[in-house]
Amino acid sequence: MHLCPLCHCKETTAYFTDNVRDYLQCSRCSLVFVHPEQRLDARQEKAFYDLHENNPEDMGYRQFLSRVCTPLVERLSPQSQGLDFGCGPGPTLSVMLEEAGHKVALYDIFFHPDKESLQHTYDFMTATEVIEHLHDPHQVWQQWLNLVKPNGWIGLMTKMVKNVEAFAGWHYKNDLTHVVFFSRETFQFLAERDKLELEFIGNDVILLRKAQ
Repeated sequence: MHLCPLCHCKETTAYFTDNVRDYLQCSRCSLVFVHPEQRLDARQEKAFYDLHENNPEDMGYRQFLSRVCTPLVERLSPQSQGLDFGCGPGPTLSVMLEEAGHKVALYDIFFHPDKESLQHTYDFMTATEVIEHLHDPHQVWQQWLNLVKPNGWIGLMTKMVKNVEAFAGWHYKNDLTHVVFFSRETFQFLAERDKLELEFIGNDVILLRKAQ
């Protein structure tokens, strides 16, 4: 028996197994997650992240991030203050948001471990290609809710689970740092539970607005 790491439901069932890992699914929030004993440790994760070479001059990376940046900017008040959570070694979304007139603080457990930035509240926060890496998504999700002011926005990017047939051939699960996999149903569960407005943009952008 393994508790769901997101909603702590006790009812989880086998979802899929490949040559490397076993995946379970929560019966309540639909989260798919890797068996806890098969996750990488922090040292192994950091070594993997050190291979990333993202930077603000990479126009392809900017185009990728524009999928969340553009719709978020359309919804923000002028000169909003935000936090890019999990900004990585080459913060880029923050640069794009600042170019649009907003102020953005940075936090990353490995590359920008500035805990002072977690002591404030913001008009918005972003986490792009972050949520699938979380070993304790329950704790981090609660942290995100507390970081955002009433009426504030949470902008996320992550690939989402569709069904077990698609999951079987899904490249996204093969990244060993990816340990939790959300679906539209998972975000709908969170939005209803936590009284958030929810909007899906395309296949991998999720915008949530905190209640007033």
